[in-house]
Amino acid sequence: MNRTRKRNLKRRLKKAVSYVLLTMLGLLFLYPFCFLISASFKTNTELLTSYSLIPRQITLESYIKGWRGVGEYYFGTFILNSVKIVFPVVVLTVLSCSVVAYGFARFRFKGRNLLFGLMISTMMLPNAATIIPKYIMFRQFNWLDTYLPFWIPAAFACYPFFIFSVMQFIRGIPREIDESAFMDGCGTLRIFLRIIMPLCKPALFSVGIFQFIWTWNDYFNPLIFINSVRKYNVMQGLRLSMDSSTSISWGPIMAMSFVAMLPCIVIFFLAQKYFVEGVATTGLKG
Repeated sequence: MNRTRKRNLKRRLKKAVSYVLLTMLGLLFLYPFCFLISASFKTNTELLTSYSLIPRQITLESYIKGWRGVGEYYFGTFILNSVKIVFPVVVLTVLSCSVVAYGFARFRFKGRNLLFGLMISTMMLPNAATIIPKYIMFRQFNWLDTYLPFWIPAAFACYPFFIFSVMQFIRGIPREIDESAFMDGCGTLRIFLRIIMPLCKPALFSVGIFQFIWTWNDYFNPLIFINSVRKYNVMQGLRLSMDSSTSISWGPIMAMSFVAMLPCIVIFFLAQKYFVEGVATTGLKG
């Protein structure tokens, strides 16, 4: 009995120490985010002189100034532009990548392994190695300063990571389900739409969330392909605010940074259940 009590006591102590350490690490990682929120309600003078998370005087001046944007463009214009880029990209990515993943996972055709190998090999190419060829190609297509360089690649499943993720999820679905549906008169397209897509909901949610966050936070690609200020996305709008004057007012930048983060935070927590399930089961094969 004494040994059992000692073991239980040691386990409880280990759990308590683990929880304390994890709580401390969590608070440490949350501090920059909390400071960002706190700084957005401070005056510019207090922001530069105080590191406290509690503002001495709460003010919405930073949000008002930040929302006014730069020049004739409100910050809402940049948010609307990001929405115009992100939502078509997310929808087209989910649809196109799921179709390609279904083809690789369920069909055997000549050259399948070669095509799959070529697709996976493109994951090893860094964006810096492909940005110049893409720029030249899009310039010849007269797509520069439009959103087509973001929409068209998404429509043609140019994201091998997402294809591979969905394909692994589909491979975990028993083929007997397809066969029974085929015996009941369902064709290939109907099986994909009525059976595979609903069962792949966790993986598709994961793809959508990843693509949403990556595209929403993308600064480099819009910087290369977008030239007009009226078409800038959120990240370019934030950078434009920093370049607007020699003396930077950090309060509005903090406020608009928090506003820019809100869509990603909200979407993640709304779809957290499917996201975690999709990430946990993507690598499984039945």
